[in-house]
Amino acid sequence: MQTALTSTAEAAQCPPGAGPTGAEQSGTAPQATRPLLGILGGMGPMATAHFYRRLIERTPARRDQEHLPVAIWADPTVPDRTEALLGRGPSPLSAMLTGVSWLTQARATCVAIPCNTAHAYIATLRTHTDVPILDMVSAALEACRTLQPALERIGVLATEGTRIAGLYDVAGEQLGLQIVHVPQPTQTRHVNRAIADVKRGDDTARARDDIAMAVGELQKAGAEMAIAACTEIPLVADEAQRIMPVLDSTSALADQALTMLLPLR
Repeated sequence: MQTALTSTAEAAQCPPGAGPTGAEQSGTAPQATRPLLGILGGMGPMATAHFYRRLIERTPARRDQEHLPVAIWADPTVPDRTEALLGRGPSPLSAMLTGVSWLTQARATCVAIPCNTAHAYIATLRTHTDVPILDMVSAALEACRTLQPALERIGVLATEGTRIAGLYDVAGEQLGLQIVHVPQPTQTRHVNRAIADVKRGDDTARARDDIAMAVGELQKAGAEMAIAACTEIPLVADEAQRIMPVLDSTSALADQALTMLLPLR
């Protein structure tokens, strides 16, 4: 891991586009820079890979060259966001700021963070860069509203950290939406366990059953739709989709990035 971080740090000293181009050396005007999506990833690694896959799948491209340039900072050693928010572990903020700094030097047009819980720190991150940082939470809620304009009650499956930070509750209130959570025993026995299974790379059968059970609880509580509000959950939500619609927050973030960057190509 240290070797990978050292190599990344060395690359950051000369970010893409920072050195003199052939046009600049010859005295001619440089060409306009294409939009660059910065991804603050590694939280966790599989979720970051899932986000990049969703971005590619949702880009209207017929050849490689029509996809967006992407710079990914993926540091899996970032301290656990939920443990920090629950007061049981160190803050991830310093490590996240390192990644934001690198992406800023890389001249990212905007930054996406494919981790819902990390959005508890988004306000502070924004004070350390002029680069826009996309909001995954609002993107997911607005996507639900677009799919079902009359929607009133949305169920949210998230980490304990996202719940305690009230990320979806606050954003939902601003949009006039009521947020429904699973009972705490279901959170502990099923949602948390499913997330941990995915992070460990365990067989996903149990995780799929756990998420389906949790979605069933949301439906009983009156939710009309659910959000997979932890980026590990969409990877095991296929069974839950048979109970009621489950929106992938990762896809919502990808769509938000594409909406912003595709017109700039």
